[in-house]
Amino acid sequence: MTITNDIRYIGVFDREVDLFEGQYTVPDGISYNSYLILDDKIAVMDTVDAHFTHAWLDNLRDALGGRTPDYLIVQHMEPDHAANIANFAKTYPDAKIVSSAKAFSMMENFFGTGYEDRRIVVGEGDTLNLGSHTLAFVAAPMVHWPEVIVTYDTKDKVLFSADGFGRFGNTDESAPWADEARRYYIGIVGKYGKQVQNLLAKASGLEIEKICPLHGPVLTENLGYYLDLYNSWSSYTAEEDGIVIAYTSVYGNTKKAVLQFADKLRANGCPQVVVHDLARCDMSQAVADAFRYSKLVLATTTYNADIFPFMREYIDHLTERAFQNRTVALIENGSWAPMAAKIMKEKLSSSKNITWVENTVRILSVPDKEAQKQLGAMADELCREYLARRDETADKNDLTALFNIGYGLYVVTSNDGKKDNGLIVNTVTQVTNTPNRIAVTINKDNYSHHVIKQTGKMNINCLSVDAPFAVFEKFGFQSGRNVDKFAGCQPLRADNGLVFLPRHINSFMSLSVEQYIDLDTHGMFICSVTEARVMSDRETMTYTYYQNHVKPKPETDGKKGYVCKVCGYIYEGDTLPEDFICPLCKHGAADFEPIK
Repeated sequence: MTITNDIRYIGVFDREVDLFEGQYTVPDGISYNSYLILDDKIAVMDTVDAHFTHAWLDNLRDALGGRTPDYLIVQHMEPDHAANIANFAKTYPDAKIVSSAKAFSMMENFFGTGYEDRRIVVGEGDTLNLGSHTLAFVAAPMVHWPEVIVTYDTKDKVLFSADGFGRFGNTDESAPWADEARRYYIGIVGKYGKQVQNLLAKASGLEIEKICPLHGPVLTENLGYYLDLYNSWSSYTAEEDGIVIAYTSVYGNTKKAVLQFADKLRANGCPQVVVHDLARCDMSQAVADAFRYSKLVLATTTYNADIFPFMREYIDHLTERAFQNRTVALIENGSWAPMAAKIMKEKLSSSKNITWVENTVRILSVPDKEAQKQLGAMADELCREYLARRDETADKNDLTALFNIGYGLYVVTSNDGKKDNGLIVNTVTQVTNTPNRIAVTINKDNYSHHVIKQTGKMNINCLSVDAPFAVFEKFGFQSGRNVDKFAGCQPLRADNGLVFLPRHINSFMSLSVEQYIDLDTHGMFICSVTEARVMSDRETMTYTYYQNHVKPKPETDGKKGYVCKVCGYIYEGDTLPEDFICPLCKHGAADFEPIK
């Protein structure tokens, strides 16, 4: 496989493996990827699993065309990638081995030598020149081993991403990517979200045209899609609205209740209901779905004064992978002393930012009328926001939405006649209640100010505390004049035709402009409320909450340079160029301050 004019694929495909890492089913096999960079000097990027030594060495020999390699770059020491370091060293005795200091200490363990006579130790910021290609090395500790580095080819703009962006299955890029990549990521890398976020921040400063991972296909198109998914996974943000029901059932009664409950959720407008029988399903898929969707229902029986073993195992998998930022509901069954709900809640006590559903369902052996009533109440609570989104079930005159206005953060949506737009504001105030009027102040430099002044209407989306930083990146760090902020999504619309956000809000209001007040740099729109819907009881996101809990904390320890006051991006260097633009939030040098 030719990656670019100078980069070749020399990996192998394992069709025989049944369990990857001894636990993950891989019905479509898995690839062990290795790459060759041909230049004045030749670099080999990683080796492959021990079962494929000769196939890999044959691939390498054929791709070399009679030449010999100068370097072996070792990005990751797991045996499925590093098993053939010693075989490579014997076959090409003059080649240097390039890796991190930690990797060389691991080579002592695996091969009895750290290759002191032929090693080149690299770390963050180091480079290796091959001729026309220069390789820049980026430290990626605990993504997902401590020795990991990733490599950027500055000429062809290729990121060799180690285990990042890997996927179970073959190297066919046209095959569906997300499901097997998600299962791979959550199962193997999921615990290390913070470290992946750090790596993504570094990658954001690179111009990347291709991603070459150590498993799965080379990614060559629509890279933003893959980067966005990794951002969601590593920030523990739900990808999609939906409810996962994970259950165990001994005699079928809990199963019966779960299936009835799933029907209630669908009838209440839940966009996706996924049910897993934990005794029979692929456990890794059930775990991945809990991270994929926004809400989780756990249903099990009291068993030996504990919970059923498969449920215990499932919750352990979740907590091991830092499960957080989700809404969770509990259904318990027991014939004489139900304890399952209490135990499940205790087992999830280490998980951060869990919103517990108020209604818990208790089944005493079989789902009787009281249990059915509880199931209905739980379904209504879980689906409140879904009901509010649908025109036919929404209360469009729920003026308790006004109670969610405070010194919060809001997304103001509008439409310029060609595309939808949105921006972050923190200047929304109720000014009268008879009639209800809202004042919204917007900077004149913002494109939304221009649009709203022309159209006379807007929607105010009250962000809730579950809103991730990605929302602020999308609506606060780029201009709607240049970017379609709703590209690739199916928006929901209020009666005024404008978008309202499907997630991360507790309410929205449609506003009609009655009066405009010029405030020099800003304009104030005095508006009447034409529609108001409440989506949930989650608290409104305040500016203080955003600063303390949502905005990433820049890791400035040991670094010299400047930090962006808006998004936390770190520029390392003695002098910040006057024309520097933050690659994350697009703010200029004026919004940076020296690292102290």
